[in-house]
Formats: sequence, structure tokens, C-alpha cells
Amino acid sequence: MAGVKALVALSFSGAIGLTFLMLGCALEDYGVYWPLFVLIFHAISPIPHFIAKRATYDSDATSSACRELAYFFTTGIVVSAFGFPVILARVSVIKWGACGLVLAGNAVIFLTIQGFFLVFGRGDDFSWEQW
Repeated sequence: MAGVKALVALSFSGAIGLTFLMLGCALEDYGVYWPLFVLIFHAISPIPHFIAKRATYDSDATSSACRELAYFFTTGIVVSAFGFPVILARVSVIKWGACGLVLAGNAVIFLTIQGFFLVFGRGDDFSWEQW
């Protein structure tokens, strides 16, 4: 039952993050949908972790080169997701208020993704693979 509560909480926080992102695009004062491209960063951010988890079989090792490379790529993707709206606001494609809403949405969504891996990535009897 604890896994279901965690799944509901993660779904709720993901919906809040997407609401911030949509507000940054769809409010009448902003009205520009360029910030939606950060959804690409949200979708590809877990991919290096999945590849590294599949490629490394030794769970006893504290670190491996493949896992460290996955952390590096994931960090680059997350920093790019936070930098993209700032660059759009700097060149006046979007307004700074929209940039703030998109950055708030990014923070909530990436914390939701991290929470998903913390809750369902432990390898116990209740894991994300059964969903």
C-alpha cells in the first residue's frame, strides 16, 4: 500500500510541475509556446540512467565508469533544461515571468523524476517494473 501512496504522490507532483509549465506558456500575458521544448529534456533525462543500469551488472561496486558517464549526461540534460528558458528570456522570446514559471515547473518535475527513482529503484519487492 505504501507503493501506491508514493505513486499517487509522484503523479500529483508531476501534474503540479506540468501545470507550472503550461501556465508559463498559456497565460494571456505570455502566450508563447516555445518553453514547451523543455518537455524533450524531461523525457530524455532518465535514459542515461536506464542505459547505465542495464550495462553495469555488478551492484556491489560503488561506482563504475559507465554509471559516472550516465550521471554526467543526466547532469548536462538537467542543466540544459534549466538554461533553455533563461536563454529564451534573455533574447526576449519569452517574458521573465514565463521563465520563472517554467523554471519552477522544471524544479518540480525533476524532483518528481528523482523521487520516482528513489522510491521505485531500490530493487525490493515493489518496483516500477510491475507497472
